Formats: sequence, C-alpha cells, structure tokens
Amino acid sequence: MPTMSSVMEDPTLERHFKGHKDAVTCADFNPNRKQLASVSVDKSLMIWNLAPKARAFRYVGHQDVVTGVQFSPSGNLVATSSKDRTVRLWTPSMKGESTVFKAHTATVRSVAFSHDGQRLVTASDDKSVKVWSVHRQCFIYSLNQHTNWVRCARFSPDGRLIASCGDDRTVRLWDTSTKHCINCFTDYRESATFVGFNSSGTCIASSGADSTLKIWDLRTNKLIQHYQVHSAGINSFSFHPSNNYLISGSSDSTVKILDLLEGRLIYTLHGHKGAVITVAFSRAGDLFASGGADGQVLMWRTNFDTKSYQDILRQHSRRSSPDPPPHVTDIHPRGPHLHRPQPTAIQISPTVADTQSTDPHVIELGQSVHSTTLLYGRTHTTPTQAAANSHHSNANTHHSNGLPAHREASSRVGGWMGDESTSRARTTVWSQTGDGGGGRGRREEEERGQTHPLEVLSGHPSSLDSTLRHIVQQLDILTQTVSVLEERLTLTEDKLKECLLNQSQLLKDVLSSEERQRTESEETDGSPVHFT
Repeated sequence: MPTMSSVMEDPTLERHFKGHKDAVTCADFNPNRKQLASVSVDKSLMIWNLAPKARAFRYVGHQDVVTGVQFSPSGNLVATSSKDRTVRLWTPSMKGESTVFKAHTATVRSVAFSHDGQRLVTASDDKSVKVWSVHRQCFIYSLNQHTNWVRCARFSPDGRLIASCGDDRTVRLWDTSTKHCINCFTDYRESATFVGFNSSGTCIASSGADSTLKIWDLRTNKLIQHYQVHSAGINSFSFHPSNNYLISGSSDSTVKILDLLEGRLIYTLHGHKGAVITVAFSRAGDLFASGGADGQVLMWRTNFDTKSYQDILRQHSRRSSPDPPPHVTDIHPRGPHLHRPQPTAIQISPTVADTQSTDPHVIELGQSVHSTTLLYGRTHTTPTQAAANSHHSNANTHHSNGLPAHREASSRVGGWMGDESTSRARTTVWSQTGDGGGGRGRREEEERGQTHPLEVLSGHPSSLDSTLRHIVQQLDILTQTVSVLEERLTLTEDKLKECLLNQSQLLKDVLSSEERQRTESEETDGSPVHFT
C-alpha cells in the first residue's frame, strides 16, 4: 500500500503580509477562515483579511511587546497578552474596542481560549498560570507550582486538563477540576518554550530551547516520539488537525514539517531572515502561517496533506481498536526514538513577493495613549483618536532597562539570528512571473551541495560517499519500518490473545451457567415421590 508521503505535494508560499515594524511574536487564524491575526514587538495587533486587496487593521493599546494572540472559537473575539502585564480582548472590527485585564504581576507570555470559548488561560513570568472567565471578565483560579517563568499554557480539547511549560525545564499537566498538578515531565536540559495538545487530546507535545521536540501519550504517560531536527531552539509548533503532521519554527531561521505517522522530517522551509518565532495551522489545516524576527508574516498552502480530514476520520472509524481515534498505534515508534535531520528533506526558499496582492492598506485603530484603568475595566478608543496618534507605539523604542525593544525580545527566544543549514539536497526557488505580483510563480530548481538521490542514476556528478550515505539512510528507514511493523504485529497478537482469552472465559461462563441450570432442573424434576 503506498504511503501518504509517496503522493505528497510540496507546500507553496501563498501570501506575505508586511505591516509590522518589528519582530512578529505570535499568529493565529480566525476559525471563519477569513482573517489572520499577528502580534509583534512593535506593541500592535494586526488583523489581516485574507481576501485579495482587502484592508488590514492595526490595533494599538498595549504599552509593551505583545507576546501572544488567539481567536476565540467563534471568531468574534481576539485575546492578546503582553509584557505590559495585561491581557486584552479585542473585537476584530472597525471599532477598535478592547477590554483590558490586569492579569499578572510580570510579563504575560501566552494567552489561550478553552475550546468552548468560556475560559482563558494565561502564563507569566510571575511563575503562575491563571484561568479567567471570558464573559464575566474575572479571575477564577491560579496554578502555582512552576519555579521559574512560565512560557506557555494551553487547555486540552475537552477542557479537563491544562498543559504548561517554562524556564524551570518542566512540562506540567493540571487537572482543571481539582486544580492539582497530576504529572510533571522533566526531560529538558534547557527551557521548555512551547506546549500544545493534539486535536483529540490524547497526546501533548512540547519544544525546548535545546532544539528538541517531544511527544507524550497521555494514556500511558510515556514519551513516544523525540525529534531533534533543528539546529537552534524551537520557539513554536502546531499540530495539523488530522494529527498526522506537525510544523515547528526555530531560531535557526527555518520552518520544519514532520510526518508523525512515519516519524520523520519531510520538509524544511526557508522563508524568513532570522528566527522563526511563531507557526500556526488554520483550523481546517489547509493553510499555515509563520512569523519571525524579520517582521514578516508568511502564509503557506499546505498541499502535503493529500487526504482530507474527513477521510482520516472515516479511516479511524473502521479501526478494530476500542480506544478513541487516533489510537496510540497511529503514532509511532512507541518507544522513545531520536529522529535526526534527513539530508533528503526538500528545502523551499521562497523569493517571490505576495502572489495575490500588493501590501494591504493598513487602518490604525485602538488606544494610542494608555490611561490608567480599573481591574478588568473596559477601555474604548475611537478611530479618530487612533489616527491622530498612529505612530505612538513606535515613539519609544527602549524599555525601562535601557535595552532596545528588539534586543530584549531577542533574548526571550534565545537568539533569533540562527545559521542556515549547510546540507541541502534540493532547493526549489520560486521566481515571479506576470505583472503587479499577480502571477502564480514559476518553479526553478537549483542544485546546491549534494545531488538529489534520484539523479544519481541519470549521469549527474555525485561522489561515492554521498551515494553510500543515501543507501545507509534508506536502510535506516527500512529498519525503522520493519521495527514499526514488528511492534504493530506484537500489538495485534496481544489484542488477539486478549480477545481469545475473553471469549474462552465467556464460553466457560456460559457452559457453567448451563450446567448449573441443568443440575437445578434435574433436582426439581427427579426428586423422589413419597407415599404415605
């Protein structure tokens, strides 16, 4: 049976958005598929409308670096977190209104909605994770066992768990009903930078400043995958909604795409100059965004997920396993396995400008002069006020400690200027055709470094060394595949043995029941008759 990767198409750069004046720290797609939000060191929130030639909106209100952004599940609210210690809830419209929470006593590193949209979870340098009510706009409870800055916190899909991670090198799992920490993973040598659940809530992944990405199965509490494919710290990652793929962004300037079913790196994307600080799939998985130290937001079309999410669900529904999909056997290898970079990964270096429209016209909205607000107070600013002070957010480029904003922010991700990988198997360069940026682009291929493995047989120059390396890699892949097949066969045998034992027990129960009934019947029918 052909694997999904054998019929894959390369991801393509769809658009780029320029409007931020400094590094992009976080991005998220609106569930309605019409907007993309991004936030930046420039203290602003940008809402990009995905329709060609549509206007973009800049919302100003935070007084320091904006660190996190997320749309609510309904798409009618946007939450942002900031180094100014507040969280804001914005209505993504022309009004530019926001509700401000004095959330923490130090920098707020991340903000996220629960999947029902009723709660917010925030993570902060004050070492706490806090949960808030969205509609009542009030604090609910705090989780306080981290011993250093907390970088990221997320709800599980069912809302029963919260995962958090931070500079104390731990990933913690919390029960939202008891407020207790029910698990603590301590496998990191450096800060744990980002954490997230897959869409079914059966697994969590976390990334580290040590350039590793790890996936745990929550039903067994075991590490099931361990990737080390980046050459610098990982700042962000995102699961594809099918759970088959994961994208990661790193300070090595690359976006990498992992195939979780096959347990390997499949693409390396070079689109940013400097660190990639944020990556995010759209809710449907057909698009993903990346943002970085270069101030750009790039939007990519996925393409490589050739099977639709509905097909995946239908495939899972036919499984014999009683566990909810995806079953633990869908993510392998089951034992911890270190995945190293594969030099045969396709590397894409987009040089094309925006393929659909020129840079959008930006409308400035939101509060330009910060007024003192009460706890959970609501602040409103008219577009007129915003226009009068549109450049206020960039007037002061230094923080209280005297460091430039971009310098201080760069220390947060452990250095944004990473070296590009020197081992390139194939580079696909996109050159623009047509006028006004409206062309779809023309593919050209440049051979750099190693020859592509498939071209060794067609007379292209290649050293014996690289050919042998390629053969060894292919053998490694075959060994892994055989290992996986053996594991699956063992699992199947175990399940079959369990079924047979159950059936045997059932049969014994039925036979003993029938025997008991027959004995009782004989005792009733065959009892002697006494004559008086």
